[in-house]
Amino acid sequence: MIIIGEKLNGSIPSMAKAIAEKNEDYIRNMAQKQSEAGADFLDVCASVPEEQELEVLKWMIDLVQSVTDTPICIDSPSAKICAEAVQFCKNPGLINSVSGEGDKIATIFPVIANSKWECIALLSDDKGIPQTTERRIEIFHDIMQNAGEYKIAPNRLHIDPLIEMLCTSEDGIIRVINTIKKVKELYPEIHVTGGASNISFNLPARKYINRAFMILAINSGMDSAILDPLNKDMMGLLYATEALMGSDEYCINYINAFRDGLFGNP
Repeated sequence: MIIIGEKLNGSIPSMAKAIAEKNEDYIRNMAQKQSEAGADFLDVCASVPEEQELEVLKWMIDLVQSVTDTPICIDSPSAKICAEAVQFCKNPGLINSVSGEGDKIATIFPVIANSKWECIALLSDDKGIPQTTERRIEIFHDIMQNAGEYKIAPNRLHIDPLIEMLCTSEDGIIRVINTIKKVKELYPEIHVTGGASNISFNLPARKYINRAFMILAINSGMDSAILDPLNKDMMGLLYATEALMGSDEYCINYINAFRDGLFGNP
């Protein structure tokens, strides 16, 4: 499982406070803790007005890179900001994200074409979130056609099937699972990702929904997720699920992660 650490995001109140107060120690500490917990990428999202965003992103990325070599996941609703922020990263990382909306693909794909950068791609377009699996797969085909034109290999893409709130779209989980399965059937080497906690918004005891969803999603082919790597219960579940599915030979990753304290008793 490819873990994209979610904690350096200005939409989280504690991180928004650290950004507003220029609390460099807090940001460096959060970056370091997520790296040590096993994150493969660190999502960095400023969540400030667009006129300030590039400057704040550079500041945050510099702080992160001062304490860890874990690749950066540049996160912004603006494709232009994402493209410009690439220059601040010492090593290739992950862009979050493109979609079929507007000129996002035309802005991002040329920038990462001849590189090792990876990219999250959402299965939505100018018409919004498709309400059928078939329409999401149509958008997926369009994304892959564009990727092929820029010679971006499938294994550099992380497809987001669009995880909707369970409480407002009970059939949404079926769409997501079917979309994951179809994407992996068409391109086995591609990655499938998503925000692990999106499914449980507005529900009580959200952790149970999140964990159950991750088991279903991994079993369907999801191999990448935006989540909190400091949550040892979730991390233990991920290692256990992979071991049970036979993707962890002799349970070596599970055993090593337990020994390293990545999950288990605090």
